[in-house]
Amino acid sequence: MTKACFLVKNGKLYGFHIEGHSTKNAGDDQGKALCAAVSSAAYMAANTITEIIGDSARADVRDGEMHFEAECPSDGTVTVLKGLKLHLTELSRQYGKRLVITEV
Repeated sequence: MTKACFLVKNGKLYGFHIEGHSTKNAGDDQGKALCAAVSSAAYMAANTITEIIGDSARADVRDGEMHFEAECPSDGTVTVLKGLKLHLTELSRQYGKRLVITEV
């Protein structure tokens, strides 16, 4: 199972933490597709925020885990994070319990 937790401060998204794998076994093509989709979306969001928008952020990436926090999120960053959350929420509807979305 993959868990995506979105970080909120003063009602604004400022980051996320994604962990886990969605594959049940080596031949699980649906799980592999979901892992790839989540990973790609998270990297695109992080890179857009830091390289295109230009906001400073802390990121930590390990096998099966990504933590990202914008230091002073601009409106553009909040918008990108809302888009990521929407995208992952739609994926969770498609893939069921393999992807869980929370907010703290």
